[in-house]
Amino acid sequence: MTTMTERRRMTRNKMYRFIYNSEKPVSKQQIAAATRYSLPTVHQNIAELLEADLIRPGEVQKSTGGRPAVGYTVNRNLRYSIGIAVTANHIRILACDLLQNEMAYRRVNTLTTDSLGIGTQIAEELETFLTENNLDRERVLGVGITVPGVIDRKKDRIMFSPTLKMKNISLKDIRDAIPYPTFIENDSTSAGAAEWLGLSPEERDKDFIYLFLENGIGGAIYIDGKQYVGTSRRSAEFGHICIVPDGRPCNCGKKGCLESYCSALRFTRDLGITAEEFFDGLEKGNAEYAELWEDVLQHLSLGINNLRMAFDCDVILGGFVSRYLGPYMDHLKKLTLARSAFDKNADYIRLGKYPLRAGMMGVAWHFTEAFIDSI
Repeated sequence: MTTMTERRRMTRNKMYRFIYNSEKPVSKQQIAAATRYSLPTVHQNIAELLEADLIRPGEVQKSTGGRPAVGYTVNRNLRYSIGIAVTANHIRILACDLLQNEMAYRRVNTLTTDSLGIGTQIAEELETFLTENNLDRERVLGVGITVPGVIDRKKDRIMFSPTLKMKNISLKDIRDAIPYPTFIENDSTSAGAAEWLGLSPEERDKDFIYLFLENGIGGAIYIDGKQYVGTSRRSAEFGHICIVPDGRPCNCGKKGCLESYCSALRFTRDLGITAEEFFDGLEKGNAEYAELWEDVLQHLSLGINNLRMAFDCDVILGGFVSRYLGPYMDHLKKLTLARSAFDKNADYIRLGKYPLRAGMMGVAWHFTEAFIDSI
């Protein structure tokens, strides 16, 4: 049975969420109309939210006559969350306010990927990051960390990470090194969450597939506005779908995986250059790069079409590779459409909103969401 105290908290939370999800400051009258609570109830809860510094008076709204109404917005700087991405080459750190806006960012080279060493390095780099950016440690909600690997929650371990060349790594060792609440998640799962957050509240019930294109390839599946993680939390490992039987060797130890044909390593590690150098050369007409890129796009179109056939929904392309895909989207859509048995166009393919920060934003949301739920 719901107590009076809990009902009051639920009322307050509903009003806070309405203010949180509003793009512009909202008045008490608008809150009352949207939540269907009486104005006296709205007045009382707004007073409580203001006293707790959870909201602030916003811009005065345009008046149609008479005294203009005051609008209210979330105090975005009250608390903040940290998102950290661990890759084979770098550790990237992002601070996000309550509205997921970037407050500060830092990238450093990865020194080690064993559990004790990586935990210690993350902790040291995080403290440097907080100090350099004058971020109040008392306002940290928590630290989210992404890794490109399969996580077993029951065993509390990273079971396998092909790109980091890690197996059976303790999550506890990493958490224990960090003096803040810490949550560790798969990178593409977190990136998919960020793309879902980037949708308007009205769009969040739509189905979509998120394809994460970086040094490894992963993804996320959203059905009816909820992420499907699978029985063993291994869903959306799209990078290890076999697209060429007995094809190119993959980091996972198998052959012919989508990742072995379409990950960034094909034009960075294999050529000994950076992604920026590759796409710069491609734009300048380098024939070798053009031939390789065409092969990447051909196999990527095969993977996308397979996902479309399996899920029949939009496919969003993310990860840092998607940052360079804009000029080639028309060609990629034509290649994909040529493989389709049903589609009349390939407009279901689109680029994600956050090519560089999605994973960090998504894992930081773990703590932001918990904070919102607690109000």
